Amino acid sequence: MKERLIGWLNQVLMLNVFLVLLSFLWLAIAVVGRSIGVSLGLDLWYRLWEPVFTPAIGILMAGAILSGLVSWVNK
Repeated sequence: MKERLIGWLNQVLMLNVFLVLLSFLWLAIAVVGRSIGVSLGLDLWYRLWEPVFTPAIGILMAGAILSGLVSWVNK
């Protein structure tokens, strides 16, 4: 049961890492687009910051700490 929970947690964290990386990539591209005068969704990114990206980063940090603690306890 514990192994299954750890596997599920790692899967969710992996998907969350990709969400955070894609959001950073989107931000970087949108900032470059804004600097050359092309709208690439920077305003939408700002609106999604609080409800989507901030919790995703928090979940990623909490999950990494939890995963490390579980691994440490298992040793």
